[in-house]
Amino acid sequence: MKEKKHFGTDGIRGRVGKGDINPEFVLKLGWAAGRVLGKGNAGKVLIGKDTRISGYLFESALEAGLVAAGMDIRLLGPMPTPGIAYLTRTLHAAAGIVIIASHNPYYDNGIKFFSSSGTKLPDDVENAIEAECGKKLATVDSADLGKAERVEDAAGRYIEFCKSTVPHNLDLSGLKIVVDCANGATYHIAPPVLEELGAQVTVIGAEPDGFNINKNIGSTHPEALQQAVLQHQADVGIALDGDGDRLIMVDHTGATVDGDGILYIIARSRLAQPNGLNGPVVGTTMSNLGLELALKELGVELKRTDVGDRYILAALDSNKWTLGGEPSGHIICRDRTSTGDGIVAALQVLASMVMDESNLRDLSMGMQRLPQILVNVDLGKAEPKAVMENDRVKKSVKAAEKTLNKDGRVLLRPSGTEPLIRVMVEGKNAPLVTQLANEIADTVRKVTATD
Repeated sequence: MKEKKHFGTDGIRGRVGKGDINPEFVLKLGWAAGRVLGKGNAGKVLIGKDTRISGYLFESALEAGLVAAGMDIRLLGPMPTPGIAYLTRTLHAAAGIVIIASHNPYYDNGIKFFSSSGTKLPDDVENAIEAECGKKLATVDSADLGKAERVEDAAGRYIEFCKSTVPHNLDLSGLKIVVDCANGATYHIAPPVLEELGAQVTVIGAEPDGFNINKNIGSTHPEALQQAVLQHQADVGIALDGDGDRLIMVDHTGATVDGDGILYIIARSRLAQPNGLNGPVVGTTMSNLGLELALKELGVELKRTDVGDRYILAALDSNKWTLGGEPSGHIICRDRTSTGDGIVAALQVLASMVMDESNLRDLSMGMQRLPQILVNVDLGKAEPKAVMENDRVKKSVKAAEKTLNKDGRVLLRPSGTEPLIRVMVEGKNAPLVTQLANEIADTVRKVTATD
């Protein structure tokens, strides 16, 4: 497969003003996308964004490029990433574009595309857009220029969709919920969804100013939510990230429930429903062994993919399975929507709490998270592949696996974004797991020092 120049595994992302994340390139990207997506399409392209300050800049640049290519635009304003995927499908758009940098700080931004079906663009379409980026920009005739309109009811449409993913008679009136919107794109979506279902809602992280997105708040910083749940004596807390596709939950004692715990609760609930769970649950190589064992007790297999929600989605789609996710909180309910959706996943858990007349803590206790130690080792100038295939490293890994026997596992993988080897060991004995992880990491350090 041809290596892409601009597109990464999840669109294009980086520091604002650096690399491809500059107005000149984004304008050209919009034009190139319009040229490719407009072939054989009389449709429109949706543009949404999260709440970071640079969203205004790149929204205008994309709009100009697409219009110059002759494409009509529908502007959604601040909207969660999964909301844009949903609206791309239901408004029958040729594509959807979201200007986001997910859980990153405000000074980063990025461009992510959805196909007309609300899924990631196929590789051949991304390659075609990259090829057009290399050409000289030429504006279509004035009579063929695109037009831009704002979709005034975008938020309301998505709110109604979120509510439709749970039984119509679901009543949350007995629940006190704290929701943390990370000062991001869900600030005007998540609170009304919960309130309209009857919950008593306390909201934090819903005052975006362009700079505070994900800052010490949201799913990557659940401490603020933990404090708020205890302060307000709430039944449950919901932490989303800046673009709304990640979810971490907090029980009434202030303890966090990560993506693995959320997956377990949803899978268990689905098993009690007719045709509720089709096939295995899909996790990644980083999914905790405790999830695998807990699902096995339910008679459900855990299938692992490489790290990244795109790989999970690919496994779900190719096998027509229905549920998958990552420890970080990307949860994909494929029978409900086309991508990871923090609000939709949270609603599935809340529905389970109501139907089981139980609390989040009790529901999550069925999965006992095993101790998992992750050690990052700086590669220096060493090549990741050479380190991974080194005989001393392989011997160290095999020795650890023999010690753990069937009560744990070892994983070595190079980071996709930094010059690091990640050493992960998990098992039932915490001190042993820590010891083995450090022993393997020391071996990797010695090998990198000599390479």
